[in-house]
Order: sequence, then C-alpha cells, then structure tokens
Amino acid sequence: MTTTHAQQRSARPESADLDHEVIIVGAGVCGIYQLYRMRELGIDATILEAAPEVGGTWYWNRYPGARFDSESVTYSYSFSDELLQEWDWKERFSGQPENLRYLQYVVDKFDLRRDIQLGVNVDGMTWREDSHSWAVRTSDGRELTSRFVVLGIGLLSVPTPPSYPGLDTFAGKSSHTFDFSLRPEDWEGKRVGVIGAGATSIQLVPEIAKTAGELHVFIRRPNWIAPLNNSEISPEEMAELKSRYTEIFEACAKTPGGFVHDPDRRPFFEVPREERLALWERLYTEPGFGIWLANFRDTFMNEEANAELSEFMADKIRGRIDDPEVADFLVPKDHGFGVQRVPMETNYLEAFNRDTVHLVNLQKTPIQRITPTGIETTDGEIELDVIIYATGFDAVTGAYERMDIRGVDGLQLKDAWADGPVTYFGLEVPGFPNMLMPTGPQSASASTNFPRGIEYGVDWATDLMKHMWDKGLTREEPTREAAEAWDAHVKELYGFMLMRKAQGWFTGYNSNVAGHEKGTIRYVVYNGGAPKFRRLTTEEADAGYPGLTFG
Repeated sequence: MTTTHAQQRSARPESADLDHEVIIVGAGVCGIYQLYRMRELGIDATILEAAPEVGGTWYWNRYPGARFDSESVTYSYSFSDELLQEWDWKERFSGQPENLRYLQYVVDKFDLRRDIQLGVNVDGMTWREDSHSWAVRTSDGRELTSRFVVLGIGLLSVPTPPSYPGLDTFAGKSSHTFDFSLRPEDWEGKRVGVIGAGATSIQLVPEIAKTAGELHVFIRRPNWIAPLNNSEISPEEMAELKSRYTEIFEACAKTPGGFVHDPDRRPFFEVPREERLALWERLYTEPGFGIWLANFRDTFMNEEANAELSEFMADKIRGRIDDPEVADFLVPKDHGFGVQRVPMETNYLEAFNRDTVHLVNLQKTPIQRITPTGIETTDGEIELDVIIYATGFDAVTGAYERMDIRGVDGLQLKDAWADGPVTYFGLEVPGFPNMLMPTGPQSASASTNFPRGIEYGVDWATDLMKHMWDKGLTREEPTREAAEAWDAHVKELYGFMLMRKAQGWFTGYNSNVAGHEKGTIRYVVYNGGAPKFRRLTTEEADAGYPGLTFG
C-alpha cells in the first residue's frame, strides 16, 4: 500500500518550460494506475491513448469469447480498499465487456479522465540532452515535452496480420481479432474461415461455431490447451471473496506467476505415478491455470517429466474429439505441454465435433493466397463469405519498436534491440534516460498475472521518480554494465527452462515479423518468478540504485 497523500505531495517538482512532468503512453491497466499514482503525488502528468476510449487490450479485443484467463478477483487493482468493496465480478473469469466497464469505472471513480487524451497516437519521441527531457510527437501534429516518459503500452498490443498474396482482393467481410469489426449477423449462417490457433482463436472458434453456416479453421501449428472451467460468481460468493482480498493478494505475491496457483515443489519422480495422475485429474477439472501453474515444477525443466504430463494432456484431447485424425493433429508435436503460455478454452475441442466445422491442416495444404471469393490452399479454393485473422501479435517488444523512439545521440530503440532487448530489470534501457517501462521486456510483468506485475512495476517507477524529485535530480540512465548483467541473468534462467525450445511469444517467435522467425530466440521474459524479481529490484532501490547514473 502507498504512503499518505500529504507525505507524497512534498515531492512535487516544478515543470518550468515543459508541457508536463510525466507523459504516460497508454490508458490500459498499467497507464491508468500510473496516472493514479501521479495524481496522488500532485504531479503534472497526462496519458496519451490512441484509442477513443480507455481500457487498452480490453478496449481493442472485442472478438466473441474474449475474457480473462486470470481469476477476476486477482485481476482487480489492490490499491483501493473502497474500490475492492464496491466492484462485483459476475464470473470467475470475466468477459471483455465487463472488463472494459471495470476499467472505465476506475477511471471515473478517481476522476482520471481530465488528464487522459484519447485518440492521440504517439508516433515517436526524442531525448533532448540539453534540457534533460523528452519531446513526444503525436498523430495530431503536436510535440509535447516532459521530464519523464512512462510506457504503459502492453505486451500484446501490436497485431500481426498475415502477408498472404491477395489480402486486399477478398470481396467478403474480414477482420483481425485485435480490432474486431464484425457483428453476429455477419457470420450467422455464413461460410466463415478463421486463420490461427493461438489463444485468441481458441476463445473465438467455439463462439463462431454456434451460428456459422460452415466454419473452416486453418491451423498450421496447434497449441496445447486446458479447460478454463469458468462459472458465475454468486452474490454470496462475491461477498466472501471481498472479505479475503488481503489473503488473495498475499497468496498471489508468493507465487512465481502472481496467480493463486503455486507450483508443486516435490521432486517429480519421488511421487508415485498413481499420485501424479490423481493430481492431474483433479487439476484438469479445477478452474484456471492450475493444471499448468500448480503442477510439478519439474515439468517446466525436465524433459522426461514434461513428456509424461504431455501424454496425459494428449489423451484428454483425444478423448474429447470424435475424429481420430483431427484429434491427432490437434495434439502438438513440436513442444511439450506448458513450456509456453497455455491457452484456456471452453468447448474448443467439442467445436470440431460439429458437422459444420472443418479443420484445414496447413501442414499438408498450405495457404497459397487469398482470393476474391475465399482462401486458396494447395488443395484448391475454399469459398468463404467471411475471413477472421486470428494471427497474433508482435509480442512484448513490438509496441516499443513500432514507435520511433530515439535516445542519446539519436540511437533508435529498434536498432538497440535488433538482436533482442537488453534492459535494466526490464524497467529501463541504457541510452534512453528517464524512460520507464513498468511492463517492459525482461521484467516480471511480462511473464506474470498482469495487474499484479504492473502494480509493482508502477510503484517501482514512481519511487524512482520520487527519489529524483526529492533530491532535485533531472536525469537518470542505467549503465550498460548493469543492463548487460541483467540480460545475462535473464538468459541464464532460460537455460533451465524447456521454453527455450518452444516457438511461442515467450521466445519472441512470430513468423509474421521479420527477425522473429523459427530458430531466433529473443529473451523477452523473466523466468525467476515474481518474488525473486521483487527482491532483486527492491534491493537495488534500497542500495540507492547502483545500476543507474544520475544528473
């Protein structure tokens, strides 16, 4: 919890000759909380948000089936007891419309809108060494200046449309899931194609399958999945959960992933196989990530243990699909269960049991082009009325590299990260002074329950700025040595994890992004767990930030 309002206002700096002391980019979960902390301190801060409304990912991702895979109560902000007691979650894993309402409610409750500029995209920003400030260029032609920039731009906020020939020739309706523009009447009774097999497609397909006339699901690389086991939260249960918020957040703080699920630390092969199977059967029927995150820790690191768990999950897939050929294809062959983020599903596998749903195996019949009337594979054309692109994101680093960010001596961030990000605790970058990333690559926020991670990241960034305001400092920058030491630590942790062999966004893989193809590892997440991350970064702050230089 934060210190008192009166204590914090004493740190208020003067912002002479600057438009703002702090510019925050993004009005999602991170940016909203960062603005709250700045308002609490009495700091002149503004948010620049490209969307016409607040919400971040929960504004943009409006496709059918979009919802939390974190338990709703663990996604709640923890900074206000009053807010916690006012808001009632309706489902254990809340859907997109309610999630957006929640964030709008927070913004309005704390009167944050007056410092949020909507419909303003940040095209680029340039560090000005002479004045120790940033010049931020916006899509409406302005240049705004600030002492600090806080980037709350999200991990999955840059969609990657496919690059098939003929995309612009399709005469029907089409949309990427990120900025979903279709209505139910657009696919009801129609011939629909969905391209993709990631978490978005896995949430989307069961919903489209309910009313589409024919649904073709184009899959090149299937993912492991696990049942979400969602349910409604009764008023009585919500009241009981409200009484335990402190306990719930304390439990999240102790787990590596910031969820309520803590790994089983018993040595895998010292537990009898019958007991292992019984644990898996129980976890498979429980809500949320338990089958992944409450499983044996060895399954993340030991190939033999992971293979046994993977076979258990493969049997579950085969047991829920009628067609053995379809079932066999949907069992991943190129990675084991849980070595990359596991998509959670509701009736995804059962959708393939419908007569109207057809799997298109892109390993056998790759897509050649998009045509005016459908999708052409090597096996011929499939005529469609609607195409939905669930082709994922330029994850973790994409939103940073999309902007023209230029630091000391004009160094472009995209160039600095050409071979992968090198950061100071994932929170800052050498060569880019006064630029803070509460959810940056190589931070714990990139691999944990997002709100739990961002609250810590925002608090750390806020404490650093307050440290500087208290001491009259105007410039800070991580040393190259400190960043390289953190990068080496991040890479060392990958060496223990089976995820290093996976082709997912934890390793920076995306076939639609140049330089992110198979075989190229980008070390973008921190695998040491949130408790260790907090300990290391807190020690750094308590020691006076030895990895930073101040001016």
